[in-house]
Amino acid sequence: MRALFPARAGRSLRRRAVASCALALALTTAACTGDAEPEPRPTRSPDQGQSSPSEPRRITFGAYGTEEEVAAFQSVVDSFNASSTTRQVALKSWPDHESALADVLAGEAPDVFLTSRIDLGQLVEAEALQPVSLLLDERGVDFGDRFSRDAVDAFAMDDELQCMAYSVSPMVVYYNTELVDFDKMERRGLDVPTADEEGLRDRWTLAEFGAAAQFAARRGDRRGVWIDPTLQGLAPFIYSGDGQVFDDEDEPTSLAFSDDDTREALSETLAILRDPTLTPTNAQLARATPVQLFKRGELAMVAGFRNLVPELREAEGLDFDVLPMPTLDSRATVGDISGLCLSADSELTGDAADFIAYAVSDAAISTVAATGYIVPANTQVAASPEFLAPEEEPASSIVFNASIRYMVVPPFIDQRVELVEAVTPLLESLVTAPGVLDLESTTEQIDEVSRSVLSPEGEEEPGSEDPDPSETSSETPGE
Repeated sequence: MRALFPARAGRSLRRRAVASCALALALTTAACTGDAEPEPRPTRSPDQGQSSPSEPRRITFGAYGTEEEVAAFQSVVDSFNASSTTRQVALKSWPDHESALADVLAGEAPDVFLTSRIDLGQLVEAEALQPVSLLLDERGVDFGDRFSRDAVDAFAMDDELQCMAYSVSPMVVYYNTELVDFDKMERRGLDVPTADEEGLRDRWTLAEFGAAAQFAARRGDRRGVWIDPTLQGLAPFIYSGDGQVFDDEDEPTSLAFSDDDTREALSETLAILRDPTLTPTNAQLARATPVQLFKRGELAMVAGFRNLVPELREAEGLDFDVLPMPTLDSRATVGDISGLCLSADSELTGDAADFIAYAVSDAAISTVAATGYIVPANTQVAASPEFLAPEEEPASSIVFNASIRYMVVPPFIDQRVELVEAVTPLLESLVTAPGVLDLESTTEQIDEVSRSVLSPEGEEEPGSEDPDPSETSSETPGE
């Protein structure tokens, strides 16, 4: 489970306008620097005068990911180390961001570390970070057109850029291009997404999504689509239908599945996702995951993130491409944003900031982007062949870049894991339970269960404490 995203990106970003303006003032000296790469260079932290000139200063960089991603990070470290004799970086790796977060909160943070935006609230509250805005400004990092504004703003908090945006991965729809043949569908008069002059299909409706699922599932045991019955899986459809996942964008106390707009969006979406002729059978799911079914050609469409690309490229006989999440009323998706953070405990702040500036440069991030696992927040690299890989699938990798602006931004929910565990069984019933669905009753139950996690009964609101009996007069007014 990657994240929960309760507020549309544009709306949340407007609410952070004051913080963004303050951040912009802090970065005004970082005017456009053209195409120049930030070069790693020695800088002195207050403590560095004690270092022996014969020994390089040593900093650590922590990153998480697959073996291939970690190997790419090691290449970035090696390149940085080759450029300097005065400081050296050592790589520490974790299998996932949860492991990384646990070490950082336990006081074992590397000087620089990769983190997910969903962890930013906990890291700031724990005072585990040093803001990077002025440090990167001094090193000529261009916060303007060279980086996704949505990704950078996601790491702005308390009027500071807490971490530097590194990668961003919106949810998209992967589809088997042999099973979902839009040209053939169009010849048969079926609803298909419109292609531009270059053949790119960068938007489609829920009706076109449903038609593609029906077309793919018309023969044999092949199925048309699978969407995970989770908050993350359903959120894009809810937001696209102008519904809300949470009752409040900043401090949620409940899910909002019983909201009228949310129910309407779910009703339209579930007409497709609950159709047993379009979705995998229990027997199929018992022997394989949806991604495995997709790789085998038994499932035509599955929602996922950029990290699926390398695995799908290796699947024998699979031809695939990507489309954005389907649109009900307005475009929306969810996803994850990662950033490079500077530990509050680092004693080599200048060297650590040099490494961050180098790691987000075109040359360095291209090395990681070439693995296929990430969508760079660096817009120059995101538009480059290293990311788009025109000779490889998916042919429409530009869809990832286009979908970023429609991503929702996650709230900071301390009970995120508990919430997911509490409501997932009900969401699975909502999507997969056979028979007639009582949408009203089920959505009310989902909201009720969520309240037990987000606002447990008996937990008083600030300022609502009962007055001290000793300070309360027992006299009736007027006596």
